[in-house]
Amino acid sequence: MQISNLVAVLLCVGGMVLVGSSVSISQLVLDFPHLTGQAARYALAAVVLLALAHRFPGLLGGPAAGRPTRRELAVLTALAATGMAGFNACVLLALSHADAAMVGTFIGAAPLGLALLGPLVRRRRPAVRLLAAAAIVVAGTALVHGSGRADAVGVLAALGAFGGEVAFSLLAAAVLPRLGPVLVSAYGCALAVPLLLLAALAAGEFARLRLPTATEAAALGYLAAFMTVAAFLCWFTGLRRLGVERTAPLVGVMPIATLLTAAVQAGRPPAAGQAAGVLIAALGIALGLRAGRDGHRTGADPTPGPAGKRAASPVGS
Repeated sequence: MQISNLVAVLLCVGGMVLVGSSVSISQLVLDFPHLTGQAARYALAAVVLLALAHRFPGLLGGPAAGRPTRRELAVLTALAATGMAGFNACVLLALSHADAAMVGTFIGAAPLGLALLGPLVRRRRPAVRLLAAAAIVVAGTALVHGSGRADAVGVLAALGAFGGEVAFSLLAAAVLPRLGPVLVSAYGCALAVPLLLLAALAAGEFARLRLPTATEAAALGYLAAFMTVAAFLCWFTGLRRLGVERTAPLVGVMPIATLLTAAVQAGRPPAAGQAAGVLIAALGIALGLRAGRDGHRTGADPTPGPAGKRAASPVGS
């Protein structure tokens, strides 16, 4: 399947909007054992994604047949451990020692981490304009969330969540060219389930395990379908086409979507400082898209094509 840069951008934006707007749904399962609930969410998503891979081989540019190699399986395990299970565990710990504003600000710095580390792992210098754009997105995100307060444990856990958010895209980019978005999402979700269950056991969640209420079950189903299956497929499809560096500013769409969704639900506009933060983040995203487009024209940031080859035309896999 071939997609244009514009479609890839729209898919990435759509994925971040799904994640950001789902925060309010996540609040419906706060009373359910957290890690166990996340394991259930990923298990449901893995079943759907594996069924899609079996029923529609080659969907979204995945392989018509075959399984991950040992190296790919190791990368997928690292993805599940850091970008999924580890990220959720760090967020849970951070929220016990810090306020949500501080944790959100740390996670909102992910665009800067991706813009910096994306090219470095390919032994290239980061594009100055993309770094600047990512920094503007981070500044806007920080203004949206506010300063926040935390103790030492909260800061370290928030840093862990930031690392998990960055690793989510970096590790996926390493296996997307051959496996495609469906298999990367499916195996990532499936591998995250036992990791989350082990963490839940260590956290003592099994001692207070119960069946979810009807509302909690519906919320977990929604999170599995939209925040996981749909959002992962959108993000990974766009990431595969654009590359880590050019998708970095688009991560900033997530806190914007969260803020706007909360404002709609509350029936009142966001505070002046938060609105200013949204505008600053939007400016950074626009600059990042412009810088990425210019870099693609001049060949500064070629996009990996199938099997790790460089794409030679403006339309990739």
